[in-house]
Amino acid sequence: MQVIKQLEATRDETLRYFSLGEADLARTYAPGKWPVRYILHHLTDSETVFFERIRRVLSEPRQVVWFYDQDAWAKALDYSRLPLEVSRRVYEAVRPGIMYYTDLYYESKGHIEYVHSRDGLRNLKYLFEDVASHNEHHLTQIRTALGARS
Repeated sequence: MQVIKQLEATRDETLRYFSLGEADLARTYAPGKWPVRYILHHLTDSETVFFERIRRVLSEPRQVVWFYDQDAWAKALDYSRLPLEVSRRVYEAVRPGIMYYTDLYYESKGHIEYVHSRDGLRNLKYLFEDVASHNEHHLTQIRTALGARS
């Protein structure tokens, strides 16, 4: 299944970046944008949000899932001080659960609907695909930041 392959590929690449040195973790993909360290923390937080949404939608269809303010999370959870190892372990622990549910329910229950508080009506298949595309989006930012090495 293509979405599982995407989840595996984005997981593997993301996990490699957690072991970057401090100089690379401080790089940004554009002026005023988050450094790689923040992107990795954000990917971890997003992973936990996605996992919770998937389980809620499976358990309570037509669920309303709430938008979350990524900048508020970065500030309140103090991404500048949060140990990267904590986020790596959480990311590494949550992705297998997402992959499990994707493999089990992508085809059979992908039609189950939920309401996103900002984006409106969606279905579970979209949510599974969104995990991989969101991760890929941020991997592109990391690659850009690391490509800007001097």
